[in-house]
Amino acid sequence: MAALRRLRQCHPTGMAVSNLHTSSRASAKQHYKMLVLGGGSGGIAMSARMKRMLGAENVAVVEPSEMHYYQPIWTLVGAGAKTVASSGRSTASVIPSGVKWVKSKVQEINPDSNTVHTEDGTEISYEYLIVALGLQLHYEKVKGLPEAFKHPKIGSNYSVQTVEKTWKALQNFKEGNAVFTFPNTPVKCPGAPQKIMYLSDAFLRKTGKRAKANVIYNTSLPVLFPIKKYADALWDIVKHRDLQVNLRQNLIEVRADRQEAVFENLDKPGETKVIEYEMLHVAPPMGPSSVIKGSPLADEAGWLDVNKDNLQHQRYPNVFGIGDCTNLPTARTAAAVAAQSAILNRTISKILRNEKPDKKYDGYTSCPLVTSYNTVVLAEFDFNGQPLETFPINQAKERRIMYHMKADMMPRLYWHGLLKGLWGGPEPLRKLFHLGMK
Repeated sequence: MAALRRLRQCHPTGMAVSNLHTSSRASAKQHYKMLVLGGGSGGIAMSARMKRMLGAENVAVVEPSEMHYYQPIWTLVGAGAKTVASSGRSTASVIPSGVKWVKSKVQEINPDSNTVHTEDGTEISYEYLIVALGLQLHYEKVKGLPEAFKHPKIGSNYSVQTVEKTWKALQNFKEGNAVFTFPNTPVKCPGAPQKIMYLSDAFLRKTGKRAKANVIYNTSLPVLFPIKKYADALWDIVKHRDLQVNLRQNLIEVRADRQEAVFENLDKPGETKVIEYEMLHVAPPMGPSSVIKGSPLADEAGWLDVNKDNLQHQRYPNVFGIGDCTNLPTARTAAAVAAQSAILNRTISKILRNEKPDKKYDGYTSCPLVTSYNTVVLAEFDFNGQPLETFPINQAKERRIMYHMKADMMPRLYWHGLLKGLWGGPEPLRKLFHLGMK
């Protein structure tokens, strides 16, 4: 049950074993030229870049977690194609050597006094602040969760505590409804809720159980995918594989003892439908970090209020943001963080020289839509929802090489490129693609 209680807390996109940096639990005042809040993908990438720009002794990272996870691979963990162990490394091993690790949770941000307070009583002052606190998962906003996870046949690829339960539920499936959900909130990795549907369909076909299964995708969205080019391709896959997609259906309750999921019709508030399930995958409601939401840094919805062009805060010029915690109008993915890290690095370098930022973020993000155990539709797009593709091919077509890029190449780019502050966009993918084509 302790694991279930932890589901109520935020899980950062990335989490900690280098021997050269230090951690701190002491109740003391500290000061740094650059303070980074969050040890996920954005926080670690920017701490590496700031180390090169300012020197390790001038940079600190506040992060409570002992482990750092490459969460995009959890889609494959939930389908049995990868292991949880392969997705994680210690936080200590990914924080750049020499950079101070403040091993505590951020409790309060005071941008007017340029200070941060942590749960262990430490007060840290800063000249510049990078906020990379990710978002929070809210399983508790669905009635019956997270308690339902103690029952079999229900899992979620969004948490390290529940991703293996997805695989167990899939393996134990016999016959009936396999139900997959998408919440009525902003989400990180918005393609993930349907990726596990395609993989589950493939697994059930491989094991001879598909004829006795109804594969159902209930999404709160009015579309299957927000970018038409890729949505058209996905609808073709849905029809060809006889997958049932129900739009504007929001999960509001799980009755695990009866294996029932209750959905509300968002177009007809108050109208509900109960679906019995043999397997249920839950993508939980998500929201902004409570620390940001309660601070002057938040917009009206609680997200970090940044300039979408250069990632500088709208009201505090010495504060910057990156990743899932921001109000940037693009999909929240690791690829977006990679692109943002290059822009933010440039912005900060200009600010430090009292110059105006001159490089604009175009909203680039990438969503490798896994459609089977060996195919991917690679969606890439910008702020305006227009395809912003890397490769000289039709990326809306299912391709085996894109699966290998997702499963094998991108994790290496993450650990050895992004987290070291060396990957700032799609160019490495383009090079890997051409190598793969040879």
